[in-house]
Amino acid sequence: MKRIENNLFNSNIKSVFMSHSIKYIYTFLRWIVLGGLIGILTGTAAAFFLKSLQFATNKRLELPWLLFFLPFGGMLVSYVYMKYGKDSSKGNNLILEQIHESQGKIPVRMGIFALFGTVITHLFGGSAGREGTGVQIGASIAEGVSNLFKLDRLDRNILLMSGISSGFASVFGTPLAGTIFGMEIIFIGIINYEALVPCTIAAFIGDFITNFWGVKHTHYIVGVIPSFSTKLMFKIIIIGIIFGLISKIFSELTHKLKKMFSIYFKNTIIKSAVGGIIVIILVYIVGNRNYLGLSIPLMMDAFKYTSKIQDFILKTIFTSLTLGSGYQGGEVTPLFVIGSTLGSFMSGIMNEPISFFASLGLIGVFAGATNAPIASFIMGIELFGSDIGKYMFIICVTSYLFSGHSSIYSAQKIGMSKTKFISLPRDITVDKYGESFYPKKDKK
Repeated sequence: MKRIENNLFNSNIKSVFMSHSIKYIYTFLRWIVLGGLIGILTGTAAAFFLKSLQFATNKRLELPWLLFFLPFGGMLVSYVYMKYGKDSSKGNNLILEQIHESQGKIPVRMGIFALFGTVITHLFGGSAGREGTGVQIGASIAEGVSNLFKLDRLDRNILLMSGISSGFASVFGTPLAGTIFGMEIIFIGIINYEALVPCTIAAFIGDFITNFWGVKHTHYIVGVIPSFSTKLMFKIIIIGIIFGLISKIFSELTHKLKKMFSIYFKNTIIKSAVGGIIVIILVYIVGNRNYLGLSIPLMMDAFKYTSKIQDFILKTIFTSLTLGSGYQGGEVTPLFVIGSTLGSFMSGIMNEPISFFASLGLIGVFAGATNAPIASFIMGIELFGSDIGKYMFIICVTSYLFSGHSSIYSAQKIGMSKTKFISLPRDITVDKYGESFYPKKDKK
């Protein structure tokens, strides 16, 4: 009798094991197909976007008078969004809102509008980045794939994360960081591992396809990496704190300017026109055009020569003003410029190698502004090599903590407080957290 019972028990275990194995295999193959499809489409679209962006940048440098058309370019983009874009103007925040709330839909055309708006911004000299467009392209494609296969809300949200990963990886050529980025930016303090497989597939294939179409990414060279010492670690912690505070200033300044422009200029077309005029005026006050567009030359110089203190300050102002007045583009590449020039400047004060501190700044400010320390650390390894890893990790952790509960993404939710000494409502957004410091006055 016992032998029969044991045989039945073993048979049940084998049956369950086989059943679960089949489900794992099916899930894996399913995500390979869906994630791969998103990667192929996003990588192709990102390649077209990056080549268009390079063309726009070259034209702006070739024809300096294009700067005077910045207000008109902003007016055109605002009109298109107002007339046809619906919620697309929310950009990355709309994607985060959809993942959190699972209500409504992301317009599939959002990626097209983001591409158009960003190219126009860069053609006429707006100071903005490119990651926002890549992420929106990836998410809008993921939404389209989700609709095509009629996926449920959970799978649709996972695909949206995959779209974020693919868009980020395609734009920056960092598939490992892109994988984690799509899972890490949804909540502060929480990583959504349920999306690990599709995010990985989408990010790696997206990066591969972008390279296949002949897109070349920016390369950085870190010369001397100092030997470990207590004194060096103390310096790194100090600059990590500074990077975190600067990322917080950038995020809050950008959000504040967006709100101010929206209050004083109800018409989005006029808002963008005024922002463009202010940018033109600032260019002539400063006396150069180093802070327009992506400012890649400024960042590359930061790895060779000690940057001036005004470099990271002015790049912050130009970018916050451009994005705050309604122009399209991302924040990440400007954050790279701000961080690398700040790190380069601090290298002179702390008597450390320029390129070493510039690389730490590039990643450190990004980590604080996005609240994605793990993705940032991995990105640092992908861009600068493993030798800098231990210093990069400390920078990311320190900057993440000292940036507080601020973020370039106002719809990012605070899944876990960064300190037990600050109690927060469950899943409050960064925007709502910021508003709690400025309670509205009761109207009498």
